[in-house]
Amino acid sequence: MTIPHRAPPTATNTLESRLAAVEDQLAIRDLTARYNFAIDNRDLTAVAELFTDQASFGSKDGAMRATGREAILKQFESRFSVLGATNHVAHDHVIWFDSATQAQGQLSVHAEVWRNEQPMLTALRYSDRYAKADGLWRFSERLLSFFYYLNVGDYPTAMGQLERNRASHTPVAADYPERLATYVELRPGKSKP
Repeated sequence: MTIPHRAPPTATNTLESRLAAVEDQLAIRDLTARYNFAIDNRDLTAVAELFTDQASFGSKDGAMRATGREAILKQFESRFSVLGATNHVAHDHVIWFDSATQAQGQLSVHAEVWRNEQPMLTALRYSDRYAKADGLWRFSERLLSFFYYLNVGDYPTAMGQLERNRASHTPVAADYPERLATYVELRPGKSKP
């Protein structure tokens, strides 16, 4: 996914509209931070407030797929059954607006996880859609993709392999970067024309 470049404000933008855009960006960043804290705290009441009624939440590898707030909460309950303590930390976050009430974002995250009685590390990205209603921004769609999901002890050797998603018993290929067209074009070892 190519992330759009946000054009700088122009003379036609009013101070009020520019301030509203900054406030909306901050509210969306706050939304993603509240998500991380709610997930780590296992606070499903708080999680429910973060999604629209008809939101979808899934993973690119297909292991997770739920539509509707109640289905998303049930999916989290299932995920929590194999997870102990977790610590999600957000990094880079790009947000662009489709309208005053619709936006998209790309967010990178790392997490420390106790899963299936072992310590694991994961690096992932969320491709998000956000919707604003009644003055509040919520997730209308979250799709996560994995760079890796590894046992802590496997990290040094697994990073050089494509099958870096080891959240389940059978390793699967990482979702990125090897599957991105831009990476394929410039991957190591590819001869140039």
